Amino acid sequence: MGRGDFADEEWPRLRPHVPTNVGRGGRWKDHRQVINGILFRQRTGIPWRDLPSRFGKWKTVHDRHRRWSADGTWDRILRALQADADAGGRIDWSMVSVDSTVCRAHQHAAGARRQAPRKPGERTRPAQHRPDEALARSRGGLTTKIHLAGEGGLRPLAVLVTPGQWGDAPQMIPVLERIRVPRPAGGRPRTRPDHLSGDKAHSSRCIRRYLRRRQIKHTIPERRDQRAHRRHRGSSGGRPAGFDRTRYARRNEVERLINKLKAHRAVATRFDKRAYIFHGTVTVAGIRLWLLPRTGPGTSLGA
Repeated sequence: MGRGDFADEEWPRLRPHVPTNVGRGGRWKDHRQVINGILFRQRTGIPWRDLPSRFGKWKTVHDRHRRWSADGTWDRILRALQADADAGGRIDWSMVSVDSTVCRAHQHAAGARRQAPRKPGERTRPAQHRPDEALARSRGGLTTKIHLAGEGGLRPLAVLVTPGQWGDAPQMIPVLERIRVPRPAGGRPRTRPDHLSGDKAHSSRCIRRYLRRRQIKHTIPERRDQRAHRRHRGSSGGRPAGFDRTRYARRNEVERLINKLKAHRAVATRFDKRAYIFHGTVTVAGIRLWLLPRTGPGTSLGA
C-alpha cells in the first residue's frame, strides 16, 4: 500500500457503493487498484500518462474516472457516504457554511476557444470559451470557481463548478438545492440545515427571503452599502438583519474545508479540459474527506 492509498479500514466503507456490473458481459478491473490510481493523480496532479505502473494501465484509470464523472457515479458514492454518516449521527447540521474558491486553469485545460461572431463593421471579436465548460477569463487569467456548502465536520455537502468570474450570491441557492442526504431507513432526503452561515458576498434580500421561506436560520453580515440604503429609506427600509458574531466565528470551518480540498493538486489547479470531469475530480476529493476521521469543533484537524 502506497502513501495516499486506501487503508484497509477505509476500503470496506467504500466498497459497497462502487458499481459491480460493467455491462455487456464485461468485468471491471480491480476497483481498489484503479481508484488508488485516481487518488494518486488527485494528490500529485501529474498527467494521466505518467501514472506509476503499479496502478495498471493509465488509460484504464483515466477512462474509469471519466466514465464515473459523466454518469454521476461519483455523486452517488458521495451521497451514499453522507447517508451512512447521517445515519450514525456524524454530520454536524447545527452549522452549514457556504463559500467559494477560485482555481487557476492549466493551459492543458483551456482547449480550443470559440470565435465569437463579428458585428457589422467590426474587424475581429475576442475568442470565447463555452460557458458550460466552467472556464472563463478573469483578472487571474483562465479560472474556474468552486462553490460549496460544508458541514461542521469540515466535509462537503454540495459542490457546484462555474466559470471563474461568476459571483457568489447568484450561486448560493443552486448550491443549497444540491444538498440531498438520503435516509437509508426511508423517507425524504434531508436538504435543510439547522443554521447557515455565509459572508457578505451572500447578503441580499433574495437570499434572505429564500432562507426564511425554507425556515433556515442564518448568520450573514449585512454589507455597508445595504445598511446605508436601508437607513436612508427610513421606516420603509425594514428591520436590520440579525447577526450573531459567536456563530459567525465558525465560518472558518468552510475555509478550512477549502484548504483540505485544495491540498489535492488536481483540485487547486484545473488540469481537466471538460467541466464534468473537473466536477468529478472535486467530488473524489470530497469522497476522500468523508472517509477520513471527522474533524471540526472540539477535534483536531486530522490528516
